[in-house]
Amino acid sequence: MTPSISAVRLGRLLGEDALARPAYRSLAGAIMALLADGRIPSGTRLPSERELTAALGCSRTTVTNAYAVLAERGYLAARRGSGSIARVPSKSASAGRVLTPAIRLDPDAIDLTCAATRAPEGILDAFAAALAELPGYLSDNGYAPVGLLDLRSAIADRYRQRGLPTSPDQILVTSGAVAGLAIVSRALLTAGDQVIVESPTYPNALEALGRSGTRTLTIPVDATGPDLDETERVLRAGGARAAYLIPDFHNPTGALLDDSDRERLARALRRSGTIPLIDETVAEVDLDGGPAVRPFGVLAPDAIALGSAAKSFWGGLRIGWIRVPGALAGRLLDARATLDLGAPILEQLVLTHLLRTHGGMPIGRLAELRAARDATSAALRERLPDARFVVPRGGLNLWVDLGEISAGAVALAAERLGLQIAAGPRFAPSGGFEHHVRIPYVADPDVMATAVERLGAAVDHVRAHGVAGITTAAAHGFVA
Repeated sequence: MTPSISAVRLGRLLGEDALARPAYRSLAGAIMALLADGRIPSGTRLPSERELTAALGCSRTTVTNAYAVLAERGYLAARRGSGSIARVPSKSASAGRVLTPAIRLDPDAIDLTCAATRAPEGILDAFAAALAELPGYLSDNGYAPVGLLDLRSAIADRYRQRGLPTSPDQILVTSGAVAGLAIVSRALLTAGDQVIVESPTYPNALEALGRSGTRTLTIPVDATGPDLDETERVLRAGGARAAYLIPDFHNPTGALLDDSDRERLARALRRSGTIPLIDETVAEVDLDGGPAVRPFGVLAPDAIALGSAAKSFWGGLRIGWIRVPGALAGRLLDARATLDLGAPILEQLVLTHLLRTHGGMPIGRLAELRAARDATSAALRERLPDARFVVPRGGLNLWVDLGEISAGAVALAAERLGLQIAAGPRFAPSGGFEHHVRIPYVADPDVMATAVERLGAAVDHVRAHGVAGITTAAAHGFVA
């Protein structure tokens, strides 16, 4: 069934500025901005022209012309029997909630949609070593549904070094952390189950959980961590089957939960019988160092942990893993067989070599990210002095509050300037964060400075012209 939005709700989302002169262009720009930041999901049926005219109290001509502009720009399609379907053009980085790398049509464009870095030094040596080992595996069928033993042993060693005793039998190798979450969801969750998630949180995880038909309960989180009073209240209410949490350099806020708060959270989860699903994909991206924190599994033995090579090494290594309590390993393996039959052997061999060589995240990569984070922070303070953000101790993102300006409109204007970024509402399970953007500091300092300059130009453009200026910019190829 095609999702739809009522004229009354659309009117509330559009706000009072949607009919600034020229009204039809302002209206079109406002709808484009709502699509860009996810408050109108791509594929939603818009109200009829008559319904929206009545809800906004404007002329029918204004709505008709606005819909015509949207269609001309590729943001609206007429579908027989379904009416006017709003969509984000497929080339756009803002398509829907899910975060995916943008299609590189412009070699000078900067894609900060995904928090992923380039490959580290030494990765070619790792591939060479893996190719030398590969012939030993060619006589088998190549599936390895639980993962190669050497890789599972190397991952288990990392957990032991971090203070969490782990055997290779507790490790299930996957094709990335989101694939791991999909396996966990398939094994443990059924339609109608309640799952606690943080707000904001990682959008792709929300989509993976939602495909099991689960219902989300939200707990607020900011740069200091989750609101534990509210978390305990939600857990006491009962009914939550699981909780998807990011205690280590939270995505997108960067918050790091200290040991005392971990203990409090683990106790609350244990009392309520809620299964912790712990995202540890950036647990080792500790840029400044400081007091060590224990893996969440030390405090919650029933926790299921999700890890990935994408953040510590390279997004091109599509290898992740699940650390599971021993009793659940069989259920997850059965669920995995309905999704895929194993991660690629060559990539598993590459990651095994990298883990045996570096242990955790390469020191040089940490230094590069620290320099990029500091350069991005400095550029933001200079170019957008009114923006509010906290510089995190680690992780890959700055969570930036732009003030009283639509993040969706800014993201759309930035795209015209050759910068793809994700607006805050895409991270909001139940709405909010209309003025935030996430900025991953994953490129060279000079590139990050250029990205901030383009972001600043986009903010200036929206402030000067409002959402109406977005449609004009699109029409005239607005570039810096």
